Amino acid sequence: MVTPLSHARILSMPGHKQTLDTHQLQILERSFRRWADDPRGTNRNRSRNRMLLIFLLIRYTGARLNEILSIDPTRDIDFKESRVKLRKAGPGDDGTCREVQIPDHLAKEIEGALGVHPPHAVPGKMFKVDPSHVRRSFYDRAQAGGLARDQGTPEAIRRARAVELMQSNVPLPVVQRIMGHSTPNLAASYVAFSDKEIRQVERFFIERENQRKTSARNAFFGKIAQTLRGDVQTALEIAAMDGHTIHAIITNFSQSRLGLHPGILVSAEIKAPWVALHKSLREPRCSAENRFRGKVSRIVKGEINSEVVVRISDSTELCAIISENSRSMLGIEAGDAVWAVFNAAAVVIHAE
Repeated sequence: MVTPLSHARILSMPGHKQTLDTHQLQILERSFRRWADDPRGTNRNRSRNRMLLIFLLIRYTGARLNEILSIDPTRDIDFKESRVKLRKAGPGDDGTCREVQIPDHLAKEIEGALGVHPPHAVPGKMFKVDPSHVRRSFYDRAQAGGLARDQGTPEAIRRARAVELMQSNVPLPVVQRIMGHSTPNLAASYVAFSDKEIRQVERFFIERENQRKTSARNAFFGKIAQTLRGDVQTALEIAAMDGHTIHAIITNFSQSRLGLHPGILVSAEIKAPWVALHKSLREPRCSAENRFRGKVSRIVKGEINSEVVVRISDSTELCAIISENSRSMLGIEAGDAVWAVFNAAAVVIHAE
């Protein structure tokens, strides 16, 4: 199993303030939009709308400020596919770029802004703005929204996007690719993931974000590492992007219909009621093929059932629905070390 990288190694450095949460990002966005919609003066509104778009691009791509200011919308944005090419700027520019998926509404907003740009302006230089001016505007918008000044820095927004993605269980290699970090070594998973396959997973999460789905779902993304076909059923071993190994059992008919064989990219989903919990430091002796040690990150208690979320790695959480009586009897509380287990037959496979 690959040891996942920690949040701290990717996102934080000594002295950083607390990361903005999604609600605070929404407050900051509303502050920008109110400011941009101020009816006083057309030229001023164009300038403010441009600043709004710079904020939105950082907020939804997690890009560095210099990468955003280097964007040429006519060259670097695919409005049909809602993808942005981000290029390194400055001394470290080696001509390479990475593509990041953005929400459809943002692509349309930028496309609309190009249509109302002043006739004398060059669309390709739409984001050519003095970085110090951008920073001052960001500080002001944060304070206008009731946030601390340093919560409005481009770096704080970039960092918040990374944490937001990780809290949404976006696989760590996908977060790293979006953020422009190097990809962890997945050699121990026996398989490698191409840029195309990582983009497929990235698109799935962006589309889910577009649709604002909030129901908890346990999902692993990875490649089939091994198959073992029996008389009626086929056992699958899936090397997930975060380094975990998932065991699944499906019918031979389903295996043939989906065309599942080693190397195929799949998602493995497990419903929360099918996840059982064991409060123990030792691995439980049970028939469940999938057993993961983790720590309870949060609990939502109900009169009959409770939702228990277990973090099994820096980028992966599992949600379990158990009776409140069972939770109380086992004494499961936030921060406890537990084992989350589920049977191979409980795994639903989707071919990507």
